[in-house]
Amino acid sequence: QVQLVESGGGLVQAGGSLRLSCAASGRTLRNYAMGWFRQAPGKEREFVAAIDWSTGITRYADSLKGRFTISRDNAVNTVYLEMNGLKPEDTAVYYCAAKSGFPLQIIKHYDYWGQGTQVTVSS
Repeated sequence: QVQLVESGGGLVQAGGSLRLSCAASGRTLRNYAMGWFRQAPGKEREFVAAIDWSTGITRYADSLKGRFTISRDNAVNTVYLEMNGLKPEDTAVYYCAAKSGFPLQIIKHYDYWGQGTQVTVSS
């Protein structure tokens, strides 16, 4: 089992920044990939970014490249999502998830999920 706890969400004005954190515990994380997903009201959950824990390989949703950055800190078993230039359309619940192996973008391959953290971007 892998336990995931997100934090860092909140209310921010358009153009602002937020950093989300996902603290992971449980199994040896070097065997896992960590992903961020988001779900806006009335929409399906979508892929945001992911990182392979052992290699550091990253993947991003094409529409978010350049604004969002995923990173990890091995010392504290935490994955981060740095979000810059936030737009009202980035408003969603952001979820952290974990899976083993590649590919990184496929939501149905993820086995473990956090509870989510709300991000609201005001115009």
